[in-house]
Amino acid sequence: MPCVTADGKPTVSAKQILEALRATALTPEQLSEATHLPLFRIRSSLREIVQVGWVSENQGRYQATQEGIDRSA
Repeated sequence: MPCVTADGKPTVSAKQILEALRATALTPEQLSEATHLPLFRIRSSLREIVQVGWVSENQGRYQATQEGIDRSA
């Protein structure tokens, strides 16, 4: 399930992930718990939204970038 629509906007699940990552960096497991999304969906979503620059990764923890925060609003 893509996290970016054809017109470059985040999907509902991408917005959930970005919202959870606004305040603090989380592991995929923590993010799954926070959003109630399955871990397999979190991992595939993170790959996609890191690629478009909405989330950054550092030592297995993910956090929304400013662009990601702006997109989740």
